Amino acid sequence: MIATMLVDVDHLLSIPMYVANRCSINFHLLHTYYAIAIYLILFYFKKFRALSVGLLFHMLTDFIDCLLMK
Repeated sequence: MIATMLVDVDHLLSIPMYVANRCSINFHLLHTYYAIAIYLILFYFKKFRALSVGLLFHMLTDFIDCLLMK
């Protein structure tokens, strides 16, 4: 589960790298709706279920951050 935090590596690709009030959902490559759909598909494969749960939980917490920023 802790390894799913590596999904934040895509933050290093954005310019500027950090903006205080930027929502990461649908901005960073691994935080797009397409990536989230892939994470949902991974959930149906038992081998990737733990990874999928970790990634989806990560997206949920990032989404909550986006809601609280507004």
